[in-house]
Amino acid sequence: MVAAYNQMNHYGRANGMALTVPEPGRAEYRMTVCEEHLSSPNTCHGGVLAGLMDAALGAAALTLAFTKLEFVSTVEFKMNYLHAVHLHDELVALGTVDHAGNSLVVSSCVIYRVQNGQEDVAVARGLGTFNRYPANKRDFAKLVM
Repeated sequence: MVAAYNQMNHYGRANGMALTVPEPGRAEYRMTVCEEHLSSPNTCHGGVLAGLMDAALGAAALTLAFTKLEFVSTVEFKMNYLHAVHLHDELVALGTVDHAGNSLVVSSCVIYRVQNGQEDVAVARGLGTFNRYPANKRDFAKLVM
């Protein structure tokens, strides 16, 4: 199901985001900041980080929902920007499910800047709530079922 999701996730591909799933309930997105992500000279637009945050939060929830043939949609999320992000910075967003109820999933995420292959400094933190629903409620369910 994750492979099918990667195929239909045009947003992630368009922004150079690569998803890996270590286990259900955890997701990792990686991306490098490019010129099209800048809002001022050498500085990444906050909306790019918000998109990465929402993607990682949602992917963590989605990987858990997939185990029950469900999808998720974002109900809300909040984030704190901690440090500026610059052109060519490599980022990793680590999303984790904190609570999985019958209808809502809550996940948290930290976005790190990567230096020399290691998570260097947290540049943003966030929390999201997602609605669970049966995969057969959407037309794209036939892609993964």
